[in-house]
Amino acid sequence: MRAAASIAALLAVTCAAPAWAKSCGNDGSGFSAWLSSFEGQAQSAGISQATLNRALSGVTYDRNVIRRDRSQKSFKLSFEDFYARRVGGGLVASARSKMKTHAGVLARIEKRYGVPKEILVSIWGLETNFGRDGAGKYSIIQSIATLAYDCRRSEFFTGHLMAALRIVQKGDMTPAEMRGGWAGEIGQVQFLPGSYDKYAVDFDGDGRRDLVHSVPDILASTASFMKGHGWQPGGSWEPGSANYGVIKDWNKADVYARTIAVMADKLQ
Repeated sequence: MRAAASIAALLAVTCAAPAWAKSCGNDGSGFSAWLSSFEGQAQSAGISQATLNRALSGVTYDRNVIRRDRSQKSFKLSFEDFYARRVGGGLVASARSKMKTHAGVLARIEKRYGVPKEILVSIWGLETNFGRDGAGKYSIIQSIATLAYDCRRSEFFTGHLMAALRIVQKGDMTPAEMRGGWAGEIGQVQFLPGSYDKYAVDFDGDGRRDLVHSVPDILASTASFMKGHGWQPGGSWEPGSANYGVIKDWNKADVYARTIAVMADKLQ
């Protein structure tokens, strides 16, 4: 994932299972019973039976997701090595091109949300190389359901599973369209379902929030996330600043946050 650091950091927080998650498991033997229980809780939270039928039909426990979850490695590279691996001349040139191509949209987004184009385009490039690396082979709903059932991070992922169902119910994505990373990352800026549900916006006005295909929605939703975490318009994003703290809300790994900041500096 282009946002592997953010996922790894989020997963580093150990949480107890929520009151409404009645069980969890460390293998697939209890998954079907857990999913049935979860469906009842989802209905109580306002998810329709039609949405549940569409989204959860055929969902099974995915051992490949659990293997990926257990094999995560934290960042070990220095900032200099990490930056050199991630930001080459080609990425910077592509970023400059994207800034020109989408100048009007980026200007409107900055006016509304206060987040500069350099930050937004840097994030977009680092996450999926402007969508080139964004196609995921995993069913997001199945992956999130597997991780919600798994005892290691049940509360965290159960919340994201509920958010994924709300995304389907609102009509933003169909279950078949919800394919991404093994930990549920969606689209060209790799939102988890909870962030998608809370911060995604329909900036192109077509009636749905599309973080897979719509560049205006992708960039504006990123800005919405940053604003929602306290971005200060016109402020510095250098390490130690309030805005740098917002970048770390996007990705907790300091090497990743610094890479966003330095790449944005290069684009000014």
